[in-house]
Amino acid sequence: MAFNIADLVEHAVDVVPERIAAICGERRVTYAQLEERTNRLAHYLAAQGVGRGSHVGVYSRNSIEAVETMVAAYKLRAVAVNVNYRYVANELKYIFEDADLTALVHERCYADKVAQARTEKLKHVIVVDDDSGLDYSGEEYESALTQGSPERDFEPRSADDTYILYTGGTTGNPKGVVWRQEDVWRVLGGGIDFYSGARIEDEWQQANSGKQFSLIRFPIPPLIHGATQWGTFQSLFSGGTVVLVPQFDAHEVWRTIEQHKAQVILLTGDAMARPMIEALKEHSYDTSSVVAIASTAALFSPSVKEQYLDTLPNVVITDSIGSSETGFSGLGIVQKGLTQSGGPRVKIDADNLVIDENNQPVRPGVVGRLARGGHIPLGYYNDEAKTKALFTEVDGKRYVVPGDFARVEEDGTVTLLGRGNMCVNTGGEKVFPEEVEGALKSHPDVFDALVIGIPDDRLGQRVAAIVQPREGTTPSLSELDTHARNAIAGYKVPRSLWLVDEIKRSPSGKPDYRWAIEYAKTHDAAEHAVITAGGTRR
Repeated sequence: MAFNIADLVEHAVDVVPERIAAICGERRVTYAQLEERTNRLAHYLAAQGVGRGSHVGVYSRNSIEAVETMVAAYKLRAVAVNVNYRYVANELKYIFEDADLTALVHERCYADKVAQARTEKLKHVIVVDDDSGLDYSGEEYESALTQGSPERDFEPRSADDTYILYTGGTTGNPKGVVWRQEDVWRVLGGGIDFYSGARIEDEWQQANSGKQFSLIRFPIPPLIHGATQWGTFQSLFSGGTVVLVPQFDAHEVWRTIEQHKAQVILLTGDAMARPMIEALKEHSYDTSSVVAIASTAALFSPSVKEQYLDTLPNVVITDSIGSSETGFSGLGIVQKGLTQSGGPRVKIDADNLVIDENNQPVRPGVVGRLARGGHIPLGYYNDEAKTKALFTEVDGKRYVVPGDFARVEEDGTVTLLGRGNMCVNTGGEKVFPEEVEGALKSHPDVFDALVIGIPDDRLGQRVAAIVQPREGTTPSLSELDTHARNAIAGYKVPRSLWLVDEIKRSPSGKPDYRWAIEYAKTHDAAEHAVITAGGTRR
């Protein structure tokens, strides 16, 4: 028995071959069609020398072809590598080299950048046609499929086969997090039930459970994001239908939900949640099919949660925490009127701890580092030093500690505060950006915000905010200060303010702090507060 991504998809194919597996735009494929197409692509790749342990880049917006490429790679015991479609040529070259890509599947619209970034090791390129009309070098996708056999005649696979997810690189260079497939499936793919903690021991259980009942899932973030990959895989493992859109547009999201009767919606924090809830208020879409909305991997601020609870009172709304290095770490059901500061407040499972600098569990009210045990990754690809720093031992048990800080609450739940490397140290006090961002975004004139630390002669660092105001408004530093102090301590409020037309985020909605720091360095602030010797402001 092998808990392997390709095997689990094939089980669903065998159980519900005629059911719709995936929808994107006007295209849809059944499980039987998905099986034939992925077999053909896998055989074509195998003829080019792709096999066990080979790395295949997937450079695409959300599409059926992107899903097919990932499944085809796993059928061969190769590894699909997510490539951020917003990267420029130099960033692409870094990924191509760091990930040791030997094959690449990309949309035709990225052909120019691929030509600039292509490495000597990258031998085989397959191009998914679109309406861009760009010249390209490689085999056209549909042509490649015609050259491959439709048969499922691959070697036996293993739970030890590799899965790699590259981080977004918003606070440094992207890193490939390496997992055993069974371990990442246990954490993210339904191998352990999120709610009950029950373990699946029969590899056919997910497929068979979908024979009589299945869900229509709509993961909105890009497939370069782990949450969408695993939302898609979970759907395929259980015989469900996954709905995809190539790019995020709030109104298009609701139209897609209305058209396909999507039931479970996955999004990434405020960057998607806020435009969506405002679009829903602008236009009355049919949301009657929606039973659950889940936010992962980015701040879902209290003010936005309240809007969802007011607008969709019968929908279960959940907030979860995790990272590329830990996978899923905890889940919380969003409740109306719940007082909260910081990021998601969740109940963590038994494999998670919050530890201090001495690797001991912290008591309630104390901030520490989030540590995950149990099913954890093997480390970072091609980086022994960072892999060594990623792990620690607590009472003889191995844990992964990626640098996320959290606070243990009195009721035993945990509030995620943010990455330690983005923490602002101001006058000896630690300030986590996500907590301040949540306070700022509850102001009626603020549409989006990022918080960073900038140098300060007196404080070492001062808290600074880059704010995207709502159209037609110009919030002042004084107004934001007064408002924020209702939710956070005075030392946490921003002392410098930049106003921008648009906050830059990753395609998945995660904050791009490197962009924010560079913007603050190269642009004049709208306002600076002056800190006097007595600590007063003027």
